[in-house]
Amino acid sequence: MLKMLRDITQAVAAAQDLHSALDMLVSRTKIAMTTQCCSIYLLEGEQLVLSATDGLLHSAVGKVKMSLSEGLVGLVAEREEPINLADAQQHPRFKLFEEAEEASFRAFLAAPIIYQKRILGVLVVQQADTRLFSEGEEAFLMTLAAQLAMAIRNLRKKAEAPDLLFFTGTSAANGIAIAHALVIGGQIELAQPDVKVTDGKAEVVRLNIAIEACKDTLSSLSQRFEQEEDHEVVSIFSALQSLLDNASLGGEYIKEVGEGWSAVSAVSRVSLRYIEEFTQMKDLYIKERAGDIRDLGLRVLRLLIEPERMGFEPDVPVILVTKEADATMLAEFPRHKLVGIVTEQGGVNSHAAILARALGVPAIIGVEGVLTAGIDKKLLIINANRGQLLVSPVPALIAEYRNLISAEKALQNRYAQELNLPAETLDGKRIHLYLNAGLLSSLESEIAEGSDGVGLYRTEIPFMLHQRFPSESEQVEVYRQVLEIARGKPVVMRTLDVGGDKPLSYFPINEENPFLGWRGIRLSLDHPELFLVQLRAMIQAGADSDQLHILLPMVSNLNEIDQAIAYLEQAYFELKSDLGKDIVRPKIGIMIEVPALLYQLAEVAKRVDFVSVGSNDLTQYMLAVDRNNPRVSTLYDCYHPGILRALKRARFDCWQYHLPVSVCGELAGEPIGVILLVAMGYDQLSMNQGSLARINYLLRRVSHSDLSELLEMALTLSSGQEVRELVREYFESRELGAIVN
Repeated sequence: MLKMLRDITQAVAAAQDLHSALDMLVSRTKIAMTTQCCSIYLLEGEQLVLSATDGLLHSAVGKVKMSLSEGLVGLVAEREEPINLADAQQHPRFKLFEEAEEASFRAFLAAPIIYQKRILGVLVVQQADTRLFSEGEEAFLMTLAAQLAMAIRNLRKKAEAPDLLFFTGTSAANGIAIAHALVIGGQIELAQPDVKVTDGKAEVVRLNIAIEACKDTLSSLSQRFEQEEDHEVVSIFSALQSLLDNASLGGEYIKEVGEGWSAVSAVSRVSLRYIEEFTQMKDLYIKERAGDIRDLGLRVLRLLIEPERMGFEPDVPVILVTKEADATMLAEFPRHKLVGIVTEQGGVNSHAAILARALGVPAIIGVEGVLTAGIDKKLLIINANRGQLLVSPVPALIAEYRNLISAEKALQNRYAQELNLPAETLDGKRIHLYLNAGLLSSLESEIAEGSDGVGLYRTEIPFMLHQRFPSESEQVEVYRQVLEIARGKPVVMRTLDVGGDKPLSYFPINEENPFLGWRGIRLSLDHPELFLVQLRAMIQAGADSDQLHILLPMVSNLNEIDQAIAYLEQAYFELKSDLGKDIVRPKIGIMIEVPALLYQLAEVAKRVDFVSVGSNDLTQYMLAVDRNNPRVSTLYDCYHPGILRALKRARFDCWQYHLPVSVCGELAGEPIGVILLVAMGYDQLSMNQGSLARINYLLRRVSHSDLSELLEMALTLSSGQEVRELVREYFESRELGAIVN
């Protein structure tokens, strides 16, 4: 049964057009369920239309139509639930369509086809015998209808706009761009056929050329990023170069060719063999090398199989489309040429995604089917703000997006002109704006000059860019650079926050529900040897000033705070003794992400110096929604009135207990969110650098005293959408609508 379901669903999804897909669906379903008739009705406007059948007259396709209030098919769609009848003609809602010649059928089973709460159509099977379909048959049809929903929806969209392909994925780096597609390695897999050759010398020459080209690329990229002082990015390439030496992986490739294999087969065989061996190792550092071997193997294979695709035209901007981009591939593009990235695989915190954000390049990941869609060299629009990719857009759409890009640039220039002015409301309320950062390059940019400091430095980013846990001295160097770049302004460094959507490749954590699992402070307290090294490195870096603040993530109970403070004291007094001088003890705070702590702020205030609200995770946990799960992501809403009430109460309690509080989630960088947070009394907001100028500009044009009434109205509403509309109206009334549009 499961095989039948899979075969039917895959066949429909692989169909080239909606018509052939529906014909295939009804014929295969009829055979699978051994019925005499199978039909599908699709909702077009307000009518259900017979769109395919195997059992009724084919001439009735497209002609039999009914409203949702007509017939049994209409009843299924209206109720959004299946109907199973032994004799359909005895039901009061039965309606006979003579042009379809269905009078001979009595038994009736139908299931609705629903995609994201919207009815798409109804799938029906019928028989001449008077009988109820079994529970198993009913379950099969319901399961089939549910599995088909997305495929039918995609095929319908393609049928409605055959010249415009539309893909969706997950945004890894925001932005909008228009350029032609460059598809690289779409069909290249690490596993290649085993091919023997007679001319081994020629294969060695080919292989050496590919290896040297790969080495040259890595070397030039490393030098380029050293000049730009992107030290974290340099570490990615320096870890790879040595693997291509003759004494390492490069020599193994050559040796395999010497045994009679083609260059392509040799790279594939060696890579797969070492990956299998290394992944079985217990040593985490050695396990990580498997990822390096895979990246280099694919890189060399691309140079062997499609070398012409690796030579780029520097004056032609492109949107890179590939299966899974690696940092090497992205970095070799001239910065003015790579304007967008689209991948079928990868994570939002992969090396490629991190580099995309550092380069300011819009990126979308997890775009299914994009490599087999034949889009190479076609014009694309990437809207990474919404995770959308448009292929071959019509001129009117291109013009619309170009106007959007131009308007956004003009607005950003206007915002930037006031960045050196303090974020102060019209009635004199000073709001302190801080940066969220993880890469040193983002801190060194000009826009960072307008911030009041670093409200959240994500220390996990340097950990992710290493091939192992960074040593104490390596961490000290990074943290010192961060403090120096901040030029005396406060810096809040969050201790290692991995797990959830931020894994370390050399420290894999496999859990069914990682967001509720072993992450943040839980991991640090379970590994004091790692935690103490990080605390010592932070304290050493900030030993001579009170600039450093330390933030603990994912705290869920008071005992975790007590344990962490004990380790901080241990690290502090050890260093004080080792250095033989007085050093500054940094202030310590916690993230408010786990809802339980909202009700323990009185006790929290007795233990820590400050708190920072992580609105992303707090919203996720309060609404019980995985924000990275596309099936429920629409339920993730930080403007839910319940979330807003919790934030308001948290601000009041912190004020009551004299506990300094900031907000460092995405909400703190969104214009609507900022207005509501400031109305609640929050005066410390930390955001990504791209939001800094916009938020500064906004705050200088609103009055703090006017916002209280707006907040009270928002808290009475029933949904986040209503809250957005209310605040948008407020912006429009003050000619600030462009900030949110």
